[in-house]
Amino acid sequence: MEIFDYDNILLLPRKCRVESRSECDAGVELGNRKFRLPVVPANMKTVVDESICLWMAQNNYFYVMHRFDLDNVQFVRDMHAKGVYASISLGVKVPDRATVDELAAAGLVPEYITIDIAHGHADSVRDMIGYIKSKLPTSFVIAGNVATPEAVIDLENWGADATKVGVGPGKVCITKLKTGFGTGGWQLSALKWCARVATKPIIADGGIRSHGDIAKSIRFGASMVMIGSLFAGHEESPGKTVEVDGELFKEYYGSASDFNKGEYKHVEGKRILEPIKGKLADTLIEMEQDVQSSISYSGGTKLMDVRKVNYVILGGDNAGEHLLM
Repeated sequence: MEIFDYDNILLLPRKCRVESRSECDAGVELGNRKFRLPVVPANMKTVVDESICLWMAQNNYFYVMHRFDLDNVQFVRDMHAKGVYASISLGVKVPDRATVDELAAAGLVPEYITIDIAHGHADSVRDMIGYIKSKLPTSFVIAGNVATPEAVIDLENWGADATKVGVGPGKVCITKLKTGFGTGGWQLSALKWCARVATKPIIADGGIRSHGDIAKSIRFGASMVMIGSLFAGHEESPGKTVEVDGELFKEYYGSASDFNKGEYKHVEGKRILEPIKGKLADTLIEMEQDVQSSISYSGGTKLMDVRKVNYVILGGDNAGEHLLM
């Protein structure tokens, strides 16, 4: 088993087949929809809010709304009333089941439901997938988070339509420090490991520090990439604006932080300040252009062509060229 992370990998170019990078299609299908980019902002309170989710849906991007201090039923109703798809997050507790009941009773069917807990390889997730499928059978269910092939196999067998891979690799996650567990420092290798057994889409969650990491995630098996820190800190971001020495920052904290929980109990997240980056729309356009460039370097014309390239591991025991042989 090769152990590496994003910083240890470079993809190897193949002969370019396009006149212009803009010819490359960075889009990806998830469920029965195609989105402009294989990227989704993390479903966290300081990353997305209702207005950001609405804008993303209207502009053909994938989003997942967070599940904190939110009326999910009203959110689905509002999104459908505005003629766009609804993508919500749920936990695995009694109130989450009640939300499913309310949605079913009201005839409101969210197109996407993400079961979002820190340790997703659990009987509680199995039961929640079954509950959602019994009440809202047409919803596309994403379940996670997990870190092993065994977990991916189980979640798929339990009925998940996609799995979210990544335990603790995020910038505001301290799971590995608090528990000794996780994929922090080897997230890309964990993704490769999990993708080998997956028969349904994988969403790689956490550890993305640059746009090139998106292409690396696709290469090693992701269909979609969930990103927190690169999306936190925009003008529209819901995090509180903080001024430090005349420079503006946005607050960004983990879902398992005491800032989000409102109490210091089972804390696995922290709070940081992200420099304000400008407008979200500009970042998404830049990401799309960079993914198009990645596709052109892969010798392809569409996103999944990136999976065909060879790669090198930089440094360490596994260093060297790795060929598709």
